[in-house]
Amino acid sequence: MNGFWWKIGGALIFLYVLIGGLVIPIKPGITSVTPSNAKSGEEMSFNVVGYNTHFLAATKVRAWLKLDSIHAISAKEIQKITENEAKFTFSIPANFPVKEAVQPLSLIVDNDVDGVFVQPNAIFATVADSSTISGEAWKSSGIGQFSVVKGIKFPYRNILNETIRNTFFHIALWFAMFILLIVGVYHAVRFMNTGDMIHDIKSASFNKIGIMYGVFGLITGSVWAKFTWDTFWTSDVKLNMTAIAMLIYLAYLVLRGSSSDHDRRAKLSASYSIFAFVALIPLVFIIPRMTDSLHPGNGGNPALGGEDLDNTLRLFFYPSIIAMALLGTWMSQLLIRYEKLKEKVLLKNQ
Repeated sequence: MNGFWWKIGGALIFLYVLIGGLVIPIKPGITSVTPSNAKSGEEMSFNVVGYNTHFLAATKVRAWLKLDSIHAISAKEIQKITENEAKFTFSIPANFPVKEAVQPLSLIVDNDVDGVFVQPNAIFATVADSSTISGEAWKSSGIGQFSVVKGIKFPYRNILNETIRNTFFHIALWFAMFILLIVGVYHAVRFMNTGDMIHDIKSASFNKIGIMYGVFGLITGSVWAKFTWDTFWTSDVKLNMTAIAMLIYLAYLVLRGSSSDHDRRAKLSASYSIFAFVALIPLVFIIPRMTDSLHPGNGGNPALGGEDLDNTLRLFFYPSIIAMALLGTWMSQLLIRYEKLKEKVLLKNQ
């Protein structure tokens, strides 16, 4: 049983990620605010479309337009239309406490069912007279204690919506892939140093499962792109560089099947495995950071963290990486056992 604990653990962790990652609901949020522009000194109504909200079910709904950490105005009138739609009326002050002619305002909504949710830069207000600075009308906002809603919920991210759950699969697959490929290149180096064929078998097995993870990563990423970018594939540099890296590794499989001479195949495979891993680093980690990219952490976009990866997502994201790595190691060991048995059969038949 001692040799199976980590395998059972990997399966149980993956089951935990699968169930929790698909069942836990998404927090309420704001999908759109129209109109998105306003003028100072006017009373304006804004149609707000929410996501997973319960405007009709809530007994107390409040809203504010926030300028900065100390200046905000409260809604003059709130009209509930549907559970996910409401109209908020604000009297935009004639004067602002800042000089800029155009000011972004964040919309804060709070109710007793959903709690508080925010849409940053929801409205851009044009200040008619930016020469007169006054914050008097902004001080009586009435922002007090927000409603507290218990329970675990994943963060709402505009455009992503429910597809944020793919974080546990698409991104975790890439992390686990790198772990497996590192083990594969380690055994390739060990084979080059020792000439022991067991390292060739281990290197090939870990590389094969790593490549499989990479292919699954491309597939899950393509499906995600269809939901978020409305296309299965774009000219995004990280997509293209990752595809090239996977093609290089797929050539590794072709190389292993191109020779029946075990010694020659092992030497070529070990050398190519090292080359492929070295090529993987600039293709995936360096080049995408040197130009514009839609992916987080590339082309000036912030990496996963903070608001993108909050504590509720971390409860499943990191366990998913562990589960994927453990399951990948288990599959690699099964391949190793299969290759060893195949070698024994070949020796017997000779």
